[in-house]
Amino acid sequence: MKIDMTGRNILVTGASSGIGEAIAQSLADAGARIAIHCNRNLDRAEALAREVGNGSQAFQANLAVPEECSRLFLDVLDAFDTIHVLVNNAGIIINSPLMDTSGERWVEDWDTTMMVNLTASGILCRAAITHFMEHNGGRIVNIASRAAFRGDEPEYLAYAASKGGMVAMSRSIARAYGEYNIKSFVVAPGFVKTGMARQFIEQFGEGIVMDDLALKELTEPKDVAPTVVFLASGYMDHATGCTIDINAGSYVR
Repeated sequence: MKIDMTGRNILVTGASSGIGEAIAQSLADAGARIAIHCNRNLDRAEALAREVGNGSQAFQANLAVPEECSRLFLDVLDAFDTIHVLVNNAGIIINSPLMDTSGERWVEDWDTTMMVNLTASGILCRAAITHFMEHNGGRIVNIASRAAFRGDEPEYLAYAASKGGMVAMSRSIARAYGEYNIKSFVVAPGFVKTGMARQFIEQFGEGIVMDDLALKELTEPKDVAPTVVFLASGYMDHATGCTIDINAGSYVR
């Protein structure tokens, strides 16, 4: 089965590197035009837009600022006229030990993590739902994490909580807006070979990443991207509200 997404406009946040870059490339390979969001790495986002083609463009926004989240969606609409799919991939993880971080700093870390990982996704989902309701529907794919279900290390309570919030939000959207032809999905990776995984390996050792895996190799961004393409394509619409785990068998629900 060949997926053809020609004529589809898709906003992918955090698309200048890692999982987001692989998602953008795979969606473009299927024919879609991609709004490639970045925070700081605009040069790479612009280069990627040229590489993937299809009229794709780069868009810069700091998702830690609520107003920039709203502006991002409007900027893409101004450029593309319509958006068919939103992929909330951008996320951060902050090492914030419960006992070794001051209370004020811990709250700051918590708030920053929630803003980028959850609140920004909520703002973009709200904008997408409003747009989709006026344009006969659309699809949202939220990239959460294995941590939403099995938890995380104590230093990363906020990260796990933010990803759990994404799951609950996605399910609520699926249930509330299906009648408007709006579908919502979650993809929950485990460790993926990105800078975030390297951070864990440097902090805790390679064993904490590799010893859990049922497979012999660490998941790569290219292992996550095809599932997002499938969910965005329309072939999985009756699975709206679902979560698909991609974690090399390290957590099986």
